[in-house]
Amino acid sequence: MPDVDRERAWLLTVDGAPQSYVDLDDPEHLEFEYVRRLAHVLDCVAPAGVALDVLHLGGGALTLPRYAAATRPGSRQTVVEFDAQLVELVAEHLPLPARSDVTVHAADARAWLEGAPADRADIMVADVFGGSRVPAQLTSVEYVREVARVLRPGGVYAANLADGAPFAFLRAQLANFGAVFKELALVAEPGVLRGRRFGNAVLLASDAELPVGALARRCAADAFPARVEAGAALARFTKGAVPVGDADAVASPEPPEGAFSVG
Repeated sequence: MPDVDRERAWLLTVDGAPQSYVDLDDPEHLEFEYVRRLAHVLDCVAPAGVALDVLHLGGGALTLPRYAAATRPGSRQTVVEFDAQLVELVAEHLPLPARSDVTVHAADARAWLEGAPADRADIMVADVFGGSRVPAQLTSVEYVREVARVLRPGGVYAANLADGAPFAFLRAQLANFGAVFKELALVAEPGVLRGRRFGNAVLLASDAELPVGALARRCAADAFPARVEAGAALARFTKGAVPVGDADAVASPEPPEGAFSVG
């Protein structure tokens, strides 16, 4: 059941787990580490202020669409969120600013994507969790082919994923995207990449060169520093992993108890 609580801003929880944090007075304030990394991707994929067509799979309280509307005025954004009750709650309690140009659909992300026209989005952001796990229908190479169809040439896909050592799920996801896109990168906190703890990782994919250098500088200088892996280092991380089809796809692993709790 979604719930909202107000302190300095709004923290939305789903079944007791933190889901979104929104500051209605400052849409550029991003509380969660992984959201900041997704925002860095938005900042780096095009020159500052340039409007983009953005497709969000998973919406939550629309934290990232609010950020994009504030930092890239004129952007056209589409959000696909499965939880219709959550969509209604956010519309009632956390309305978007005027002229945000954000359209929200209450729908299944995979089904909606399969019905979307080709070459629709400059950037696609996936942050879809059923409870605390990425659903299996979003973890197959067939899903990746739909992503590639809907992205425009040179477009960028960015997904929030979660895994821990030995990274079987994350490595399979990189193999899936590597089978379809020529450029990949991975953004995560160093302790996660070293296998010290379970945590979020942002996977990037494109058929054009990714802004790895600019993104690495932003992530390193962030209040929550992260590392960007690409090229040979990422190939070593992924070595031996193979793409996974719909028939064998599984949800992301269940996080350890307390992995994403807030104090």
